[in-house]
Amino acid sequence: MSAKPTCLIVASASPQGVSAKSFHQSFTLCSSAFNLQTATPGGKPIEFVGVDESTARWVQDFNVKPYATPAKLESIDGARYQALLIPDCPGALNDLAHSGSLHRILTHFISHQKPVCAVGQGVSALCCATEGQNWIFSGYSLTGVSVSVLSMKGIYPKIFMHINVLSNSFCFCSKPSVFELVRRPDFANLPLIVEDFVKDSGGSYTASQEDALHVVIDRHLITGQNMQSTSLAVNNLILLFSAK
Repeated sequence: MSAKPTCLIVASASPQGVSAKSFHQSFTLCSSAFNLQTATPGGKPIEFVGVDESTARWVQDFNVKPYATPAKLESIDGARYQALLIPDCPGALNDLAHSGSLHRILTHFISHQKPVCAVGQGVSALCCATEGQNWIFSGYSLTGVSVSVLSMKGIYPKIFMHINVLSNSFCFCSKPSVFELVRRPDFANLPLIVEDFVKDSGGSYTASQEDALHVVIDRHLITGQNMQSTSLAVNNLILLFSAK
């Protein structure tokens, strides 16, 4: 019987952390199809956020397992892995989105057409993969947490000012998923807006309603709009790999 392929799960090491529910679903689903290796910048422990009754026991058990200690992202050789997964990580904007090590790994995966899956705020990690003015995912279709505007209501001034500072423009669009992003307490200080980055870098961006299931597959790249899309995105990663 042949050995299982290995999937690399890349997570943020910043204090804003990793969604406990998204990581739990990702790890549980992938463990049936892959051997798993987690990695973070500097090999720092994963800070789980959003722990609730459904994940508390699992997180507690996971943290005492030997495999809970992440490898250093800087030492990862992409050639040793057959799939790459980035779960919903609120902290990704602060470290993975500008990680040279992840850029190197993603470049290997794209050049060898290995499947890559990123979910929710973990999609921002893909922004690290720029070479000069070129993004390696230019021409790809993808999704992620959206900041497009449906209704400003009480939060109108804050969103309006922030979008103007970032891009000197905004528009009214029928995408209520704006609220997925503005619910972040640090919204006004985000270093980048993924939707804007994708569009400005030659990618095609779509989003569905707030908290709706929405997954986009383009070639060997799978992206999920939000934490709720984790299971659907990861199952498609498994199917995509199995179809190779």
